[in-house]
Formats: sequence, structure tokens, C-alpha cells
Amino acid sequence: MRHSCRLQRASLLALITISSLFATGCAAANRTDTPTPIYTNVPRELQKTMMPAYVIEPPDELLIQTVNNIRRRDDKLLPGDSLRILSNTTIPILPEDTEVTISFKEIARAYLIENDGKVNLGPEYGKVEVAGMTIDEAQNAVLDHLNEIFINPPKLSVELEQLGGKQVVDGPHLVRMDGTVHLGVYGSVVVAGYTLEQAKMLLEEHLSQYILNPEVNVDVSGYNSKVYYIINDGGGEGDQLYSLPIKGNETVLDAFALVGGLPTIGSKKKIWIARPAPAELDAEQILPVDWDAIVKGGSTRTNYQILPGDRIYVAADPMFASDIFIAKVIAPFERLFGFTILGNGAVRNIQQGTSFGGGGGGGF
Repeated sequence: MRHSCRLQRASLLALITISSLFATGCAAANRTDTPTPIYTNVPRELQKTMMPAYVIEPPDELLIQTVNNIRRRDDKLLPGDSLRILSNTTIPILPEDTEVTISFKEIARAYLIENDGKVNLGPEYGKVEVAGMTIDEAQNAVLDHLNEIFINPPKLSVELEQLGGKQVVDGPHLVRMDGTVHLGVYGSVVVAGYTLEQAKMLLEEHLSQYILNPEVNVDVSGYNSKVYYIINDGGGEGDQLYSLPIKGNETVLDAFALVGGLPTIGSKKKIWIARPAPAELDAEQILPVDWDAIVKGGSTRTNYQILPGDRIYVAADPMFASDIFIAKVIAPFERLFGFTILGNGAVRNIQQGTSFGGGGGGGF
């Protein structure tokens, strides 16, 4: 039994040694596969470039503000709108009328269009339906209603109470999956694929149907569509991936500052940027990064400016990768030998128990 255990231990030790040599050989071979650069004249720290005009894409968030949002006179009136109605003819006011009674007889204030689409002119004049009409149409409707009360037609003025009141356009707007932004009661406008200046023109053209000579300001409040990636090699235990929105001025050092630096098992000598190339070129654009030179020497040579779509790859340190590889290789054998040793121990305990039981029985 002891000989069997020694044999198992020796086999396990030999297996570990072979695995170590194999993993070390693999790691040594991997040291030669550091990518070589294709392009060297690229933007970097102290030599950055300006990004092209920003193109809107889902799911960007736009901040839209209307500088001039006066309602058009031919726009339809809605419940909640406030009309200022003035009339030079009213029911005669008597000396004994109280202040409240006088207010009922006067038509010279703002009237709210109620939920039923009508303006309430007070108990002396009743209600007039104006919702869905233009201002001119509403004025004619109120005038027709008062003509039924007065013998002589009154002179009447009807205007929106708040011509410069803000509409529901102002604020952040998410670019939806179909490429549109929703403007509330004013509908939707396609902005994806356009620059900010082009989107401004499209929004103003659309809003001109509802607002008189609209002036719109458009900016990006959430840069969600342009990103770059940091991929940390897990040394055989899966890669760790970060997706970060790009602001247009980041370098390699800035990117790692956002994720807390290099991972514990990351290799400082095997970091590079994989920059996307057009599919028809069928080529890789690889930019190796000298980490020590950047952080210890202040070198800007490989502290490249990050562009949308860049993949910053950090390979695992060979020692950590070897350790993980060895653990993976010997784990099944450890379990196998563990079961074997456990089985041998169980059999030995049973045999010892049987022997003790047999000896006791012979004594009686």
C-alpha cells in the first residue's frame, strides 16, 4: 500500500514538472508574438488631432433648446392654452352691482381653455368652444356667441395670453433605435446619420409647422454611440472587457486611469492598440504600447490618442498564465488521485475493522 502511494506521488510530481516545462515553453513562444506596428505616424500625446464633425447615432442623447418658440397664429388651440379676450361691449353695469357681479359682466381678462375645449366667459355669457381652432377662428366663434346676446355687434380682440411660452421641446432627447428624437406633441424627427448642424436644420424645418420662425440649439449631452474598448487577458480564465464612451481627447494613459490602471495579471510589456480598418483592406492596424516608458519616463511616443472603435489589449503576464495553465492541467489528476487515496483509505479502514472484529470473536 505504501509503495502504491509513493508511486502516485511520483506520478503527480512528474506530471507537474512536465506541465511546468510545457507551459513555460508556451509562454516563451508567446513572447515572440507581440504585434508589430503597421502605421507609426498617428496622433499621440502632444500631437493630437481634431475629430471630424460628430455624426449622431443611437443611443446618443441630444440637448435640444428652442431659442424662439412663439406659436404660429394659424396653429390649433389646445386645452390648457390661455386666451386674452377683450370686448368693448358688455352687459350694463348698475350702481348697486357688487365687485363680483361687475367681474361677471366684464370681458377683459385671460380665459383658460378647459378640458372640454371651451372657454368659460362667466355666468353672464356662458361657454364657447374654441379648441382645435386657430386664433382667428376662435375670435369669430366668440364674436358669433356674443352677437346672440347683444343687439349691436361688439368689437372683440382674442390673442394667446403667453405668446412666448415655452413648449415641450426643451430638454434632453434620446436618439431612439429608429434614429429619431421624439418632440412630444410635435412628433418625431430623424437625426441619426447627420451632424449637429444638419440636425439643427432638420429640427427647425420640422418645428416651423408649429412654431413661428423657430430657432433651435442642438448639442450632445450623452456621447453614447462612440466608444472604445479595453480588453484584459485573463491568462486562460476568460477576458475582461470594458466599453468606454469616447470624448475625443483621450490617450492610452487616460483610458487606463478610467479603469483603475493595469490588471494584476497584466503584462506591462505586451500592450497594444488594435485599430479597426475597413473590411475591404483585410489588414490589421496594430500600435504597440510601451507602458514603462509612458508612466516612468514620461514618453509620449506610444501614448497614442484613442479613436472611436479602438481595442486596447493587455496580454496576461507569462508567469500568471503559466500558473493558471498548470492549475488547469493538474486539477483533474488531483481529483482523480484524491478519490483513489480516499478509496484506499476506506478499504484499509474496513479491513482493519474486520480484523479487529475477528480477533475479538475468537477470544470468547
